[in-house]
Amino acid sequence: MSEPVFLPAGDTALVVQFGEAVDADLNRQVRHVGAKLRELSLAGIVDIVPTIRSLMVHYDPLVTRSSELQSAISEILHHQHEGEDGYRLWSVPVCYEGECAPDLENVARDMKLETAEVVRGHTAAPQEVLMMGFLPGFPYLGLLPETFDVPRRFEPRVKVPARSISIAVRQTTVYTVESPGGWHLIGRTPIEFFDPKRDEPILVAAGDRIHFEAVPVAEYEKLRKAVEAGDYVPVVQDIAPGEGA
Repeated sequence: MSEPVFLPAGDTALVVQFGEAVDADLNRQVRHVGAKLRELSLAGIVDIVPTIRSLMVHYDPLVTRSSELQSAISEILHHQHEGEDGYRLWSVPVCYEGECAPDLENVARDMKLETAEVVRGHTAAPQEVLMMGFLPGFPYLGLLPETFDVPRRFEPRVKVPARSISIAVRQTTVYTVESPGGWHLIGRTPIEFFDPKRDEPILVAAGDRIHFEAVPVAEYEKLRKAVEAGDYVPVVQDIAPGEGA
């Protein structure tokens, strides 16, 4: 892995670019450096924003300078740890049938697979939350097998239903509220990934992992009613460092 590149973003932000590709190991490095920098509580830092392959550090130029931040980040990189951090593993039910999955057949045809094979591939292993963005609580997950390297839709939708599970370019996203979107909709979950009425409105965070589990329409509708009634709690496990797959 090449050395990160420091790039100015105006006079109040610094971008640390870790690479050009979407890569899970590279993304873990981004998150690790961001977390360690946050722990330092350096004067002048306004916000730290990790993305899939870069870290943006917003700062107050009247308090600190870009060169000072670069020095601090370089020191963190010098002591970069090996191994894997602990994480939360979520079990998320998804209906991959009927109106919940309007693009599944087209995706399967493009992938030259049966729809059941697409579902098996999507649910085979936990997917890692690489970053949050676009909408409140909206996770970008990856990476799926190379067979899932399908482009975005040629024509984006004006309205994507909330809780839709979508895929493109070997990644999965979950639409947390109704919005426009250009990814392929292959399922829908009864779980709210963003609920402003909860004590913690946003369900998952970068670094979490999600294991999608296929459920039939009848089970999906039953679970959805339980969620709406406040009687459903998502299943989550705390995985200690070194315990994960």
